[in-house]
Amino acid sequence: MFGDTRTLSDTERLDWLRLIRSENVGPRTFFRLLERYGTAARALAELPELARRGGRARPIVVCSKAQAEAEFAAACRLGCTMLAGCEPTYPRLLAATDDAPPILYARGNVSLLGKSMIAMVGARNASVNGRNLTRRMAAELGRDNLVVVSGLARGIDTAAHEGSMATGTVAVMAGGLDVIYPPENQRLFDDVVAMGCAVSEMPPGTQPQASHFPRRNRIVSGMALGVVVVEANLKSGSLITARMAADQGREVFAVPGHPMDPRAQGPNDLIRHGATLTEGAGDVTRVVFDLLRRPLAEDRRGDFVACPDATADETALARARALVLESLGPMPVAVDLLIRECQLSASVVSMVLLELELAGRLERHPGNLVALLAAG
Repeated sequence: MFGDTRTLSDTERLDWLRLIRSENVGPRTFFRLLERYGTAARALAELPELARRGGRARPIVVCSKAQAEAEFAAACRLGCTMLAGCEPTYPRLLAATDDAPPILYARGNVSLLGKSMIAMVGARNASVNGRNLTRRMAAELGRDNLVVVSGLARGIDTAAHEGSMATGTVAVMAGGLDVIYPPENQRLFDDVVAMGCAVSEMPPGTQPQASHFPRRNRIVSGMALGVVVVEANLKSGSLITARMAADQGREVFAVPGHPMDPRAQGPNDLIRHGATLTEGAGDVTRVVFDLLRRPLAEDRRGDFVACPDATADETALARARALVLESLGPMPVAVDLLIRECQLSASVVSMVLLELELAGRLERHPGNLVALLAAG
């Protein structure tokens, strides 16, 4: 369970960094470990045994204190601020998502991360009209005291940052905050750091890879009250961002386009499936300001308190592992169904799944689904 927000000590900060950089520990696993063990230090101590019990043949690689200190020093040299998921400076809405990055690096005006945000995304090969509309809409949203967040990509992302530069913009990076992609946006990035804020969950020096962009996109949508899609084809990463936004309970806005333009297919399809038809900033603010007048249901992630440990003896756990493994396969299955079919307690199944994750034998899917992988 989560308590009040708090600021980590320097030692705790390094422990958090070590835990998220350890092998087979992703954001969801990170927070499950904290929920179970209370502190990152205790979780780190338990990793080797958990992985062994999950069937791992070789020792799990735990990030060393020296590695974490080196990463933190590199971030400090860049002028980065490290934000942990339990801290008051961490973006509030992002903290409420179930796969929020435990650690974010930020460069620039960190106070912008505490304001209400709207994401704007779209095609890299955007039309002139699409870019102009995006700049105008971003500027109007900024004047309405909304911070515009995007991914620093070519096209619509670039126009969104340009339009909102004077009022506050946030760029979410797929790689480290010292690796600018695309390279031609170096000047734009410099302006963002000087006047807005750039963030990344990746260590300094990380080159962006294809798998990093969906991870970046869930931060873009998770930080915002809603996502505006301006131009995008049906296979665009912008539609992935829109789907993530819907899964996170965010509003989805789409600017309609001419049916003969492939870049209009994505927004038009979103509208067909319930997105808000958007022709200007007013269509966004009418929905968003109504949301802001209501108390938000999401709670911040805060201090972590270990759940009461319903400890089973090793014989019972061994039986549970056998039942869970027998019930799992390469096709994803709901965890709730797994609990019912195995006739085990939720806490025991949760422990077995955690062991399998750390052993590299389990993959988690959206919707609380899990699937078995080959042994690591």
